[in-house]
Amino acid sequence: MIPMEYFLVLAGILFAIGAYGVLTKNNAIIVLMCIELMLNAANINFVTFGAFANDIMGQAFVIMSISVAAAEVAVGIAILLNAYKMRKTTELDDEKLTSLRW
Repeated sequence: MIPMEYFLVLAGILFAIGAYGVLTKNNAIIVLMCIELMLNAANINFVTFGAFANDIMGQAFVIMSISVAAAEVAVGIAILLNAYKMRKTTELDDEKLTSLRW
């Protein structure tokens, strides 16, 4: 059996890569992908702790997390498509997208 620490290190590395991407990238699509990477790192932790505790609740939380992540991506991409249609850019630090007035 693979030790729990391997899975936790993998999840930590994935979360760190996702956090780095969210904090440094300007493209909104890449930021959404990095947020998904962070959510998948949390899902790995749920499954790991559930498997090592012989409990099914880890998988149940992952199913719920995946459904929430799918809804989040759908709303995020819809907002992004609307912003691109109106402003012709997906760069988050662009002056056109930082204004609150649409």
